[in-house]
Amino acid sequence: MHTETVRIHTDYITLQELLKLTGAVDTGGEAKVRIQNGEAAVNGEPCTQRGKKLRPGDTVAFDSRHFTVGHGS
Repeated sequence: MHTETVRIHTDYITLQELLKLTGAVDTGGEAKVRIQNGEAAVNGEPCTQRGKKLRPGDTVAFDSRHFTVGHGS
């Protein structure tokens, strides 16, 4: 399984922002619907909160892609 690292330069990034930033979804509206439908998992647990705060070390699984939030360099 390939995991993509998403580096952030702030304390956190929301789940919706992460999906848009990585190109996993095309729009915020698409992210909202797909998250609310339970298509995303955060740290191995289904997550329906688009505003869920993700911090370095958190993992996201979405649409056969896997992401890890990391500190910016």
